[in-house]
Amino acid sequence: MSIEPIDLKRVKTSSIKTRKNKVKIQDFAKPYQTGWSVKQFMDSLPKFLKVDELIASAHAMATARKNNKQVILAMGDSVIKVGLSPLVIQLMEKKVITAIAMQGAGVIHDTEIALIGETSEDVAVTIKDGSFGMAEETGSLLNDAISAGASHNMGLGEAAGKMLAETDAPHKDMSITYNAYRLGIPLTVHVAYGTDIIHMHPKADGASIGKATEIDFRKFTTIVTMLEQGVILNIGSAVILPEVFLKALSVARNIGYDARNFTAINMDMIQHYRPLKNVVERPTKTGGQGFAITGHHEIMFPLLTALVLESLEA
Repeated sequence: MSIEPIDLKRVKTSSIKTRKNKVKIQDFAKPYQTGWSVKQFMDSLPKFLKVDELIASAHAMATARKNNKQVILAMGDSVIKVGLSPLVIQLMEKKVITAIAMQGAGVIHDTEIALIGETSEDVAVTIKDGSFGMAEETGSLLNDAISAGASHNMGLGEAAGKMLAETDAPHKDMSITYNAYRLGIPLTVHVAYGTDIIHMHPKADGASIGKATEIDFRKFTTIVTMLEQGVILNIGSAVILPEVFLKALSVARNIGYDARNFTAINMDMIQHYRPLKNVVERPTKTGGQGFAITGHHEIMFPLLTALVLESLEA
């Protein structure tokens, strides 16, 4: 079969000036100038993709703060382990962060920071002889606090904060848990039993831990009922907190709360299935907006913090 090549002289063209384009020079990066403020630096970045999402995230947080709406920080323990506690505390003191949700490991690392100014043992070494996770003070203090708190119908986060407030811990000024308690900001802890080192301690009481974290789930759900026009920021939790948030949101909507038009943000060094689906995408299907920002916490969260604080000053 003979095929004749198409005659391209028949093609119709149009002017490049009439075409709609996605890339324009006014959105290009500006050359860096020494001495710039953080805002000037951020304004110099190219106006594309994740820069726009990071700025929009900061704007949403600052707007929520100005309008007295909820800004919930759901944080994995990695936030503490890369040294970001002072920034979380700063955002609490500035009344930007209105509630915090942690995994069980978060309150453990945070307590150790308060006690000795250090945390995060070398698991590869200590697992060899079974000494991994066997720190006496961590397990004893937290398990005592949880048991005492549960007996008075107190959530795990509040119980840990009360314990640190009453303990002469030399570095508690760097503790997110203590500062949340001091500032009256709700901090909830969501435990998967058997995942945390204090569950191996002789003082561990599963009934008390279960009761305390159950109270915290219900407290967290109350906070989620007030999420309309607010922000949920998940940073560093790939499974537990996205699952907890989705269930809390379902309860809130089930009993009649209009928690729909909010900003959902996930920040992590890689994007996992559950945070994307259960924080960013599914909850915002009927309203609001969702952002997934990829990068290392120790770089991205300080940038976000600076942008939020700059926005509040504007």
